[in-house]
Amino acid sequence: MIEDHLLLKLRYERFVKKVCETKSLFALESADGLATSSSHDYEDEEDNPIPLICFWSEAELATSCIQSGWQGFEIKRIGLTDFLENWCVGMSGDGYLAGINFDSSMLGFEAEPNDLLLDLVTELKYLNATISLERFKDLQDLENQVKKVMES
Repeated sequence: MIEDHLLLKLRYERFVKKVCETKSLFALESADGLATSSSHDYEDEEDNPIPLICFWSEAELATSCIQSGWQGFEIKRIGLTDFLENWCVGMSGDGYLAGINFDSSMLGFEAEPNDLLLDLVTELKYLNATISLERFKDLQDLENQVKKVMES
């Protein structure tokens, strides 16, 4: 069990690095929306698994999951700016988690969207990467706003 958690954490760290390097990530999409699953680790106040939306750092990883309940889904590329400003913020507000680099056996890291956003911002700053944001002045402004929301 500890080995599984360490493996998932490493996948998460690779996801953050890869997404910040390429400034894009991937999801699976159908006419009904993006590929979702249920948390294995987190439940709401009524003991129901928290829903999550799955994302991958590479198209090939996402493609390997097009099976079972996700047959007929197609790869959707998401730009990092869109992901930070819209997806992470929206998922947090809607009570979703982010499923990170799930494999074909539906095993992946489960991240709180605001934590994921902050990890991505930290990595972007570490890389001295520039990214133009539409809704925030800069990465520091985005980070400050998210931290403020998390504190309240």
